[in-house]
Amino acid sequence: MSHEFLMPDIGEGLTEAEIIRWFVTVGDSVETDQILVEVETAKTVVEIPSPFEGTITSIFATEGTTIEVGSVLFVIDGEATEIGTAKNTPPAPSASAIEPATPANTAGSAADGLGLRAMPIVRKLAKERNVDLSSIHGTGPRGDVTREDVENAAASRTDPGFIPMTRVRRAIAHHMAESWRTIPHVTVQAEVRAERLIAARSLRGDALHPIEILVATTVLPLLERYPEFNASMRDESVTRNSDYHLGFAVDTEAGLMVVVVKDADKLSTTGLSQEFERLAGAAMNRTITPDEATGQTFTISNIGALGGGHGTPIIPLGTSSILSIGRAKQQPVVQDGDLVVGLIAPIDLSYDHRLIDGALGQRFLSDLVQGLESSFT
Repeated sequence: MSHEFLMPDIGEGLTEAEIIRWFVTVGDSVETDQILVEVETAKTVVEIPSPFEGTITSIFATEGTTIEVGSVLFVIDGEATEIGTAKNTPPAPSASAIEPATPANTAGSAADGLGLRAMPIVRKLAKERNVDLSSIHGTGPRGDVTREDVENAAASRTDPGFIPMTRVRRAIAHHMAESWRTIPHVTVQAEVRAERLIAARSLRGDALHPIEILVATTVLPLLERYPEFNASMRDESVTRNSDYHLGFAVDTEAGLMVVVVKDADKLSTTGLSQEFERLAGAAMNRTITPDEATGQTFTISNIGALGGGHGTPIIPLGTSSILSIGRAKQQPVVQDGDLVVGLIAPIDLSYDHRLIDGALGQRFLSDLVQGLESSFT
């Protein structure tokens, strides 16, 4: 019996993916969990395994093309147990399918004498568009030049004022616009005496704790005390999360990404630091998995790492709040009637006004300031 395999939703809010490479071709016999195809989303590169044993009878997307979630990706002829993304269907006519241009075992990215990596189909497209591959910074896995890279280069060459959106930028734009459209944002601001916070960074031996991790250790108990900030609202219902999954904004070459430390409340400060650094590295290398980049219940953004001060952070969809931390600077402050130099860091809290009132938002921020100034002794 033939079974259609639909392109799965491999990340929250993602609607499409680009086919990077096929590891099989029509007629190949495959086993359960054998990797069949590698796809790239706005957040990561993912390998899709076979849901069961059988023979590949049809493939509906070639390398370098984009496929929407829910579209038929391939058809397998074989016996199947119940699989979420596969469904029984009459045998598909082979004329409706697209066979990969090259067999999977020889379809890897070829590197030329300059070390450039690109699929044959991408090299062909570059030749057709008269685009010099050596002039392109590849955004694919391992720095591969993708079809989208070539098309963007061709478009920008014909119109110098045209700057095409990358897949990551399109995803960011969609999420930011949808959040701003659907969530009534309120941002409250404060300033923190940061001497103890900065000094605590050095308590890790030779390395330094990231500032956002030290802030997270103060935020976590507040999320338990104020569950509205670890919640989300959809339509007229509110979900209070019992898990504490902290999202951290990471600046990558492809754009802003959020990495998610799951069950952050169960980790030590050192454990938080290590997991954050592992995830941040994976995000920068585009090897992060969908599970590692989704599902946050509260988000922290350290804009101070880039010299930022106060801001008005946008709340990630599916959450109720986000905290940003600015760069700590020396400023004159009054202390016990005397004018002294203090190290001051700006912090900003944006929250969903549908489920968090102004008084509650200010209490959370005030308690956070007190915690940051009195902790790390």
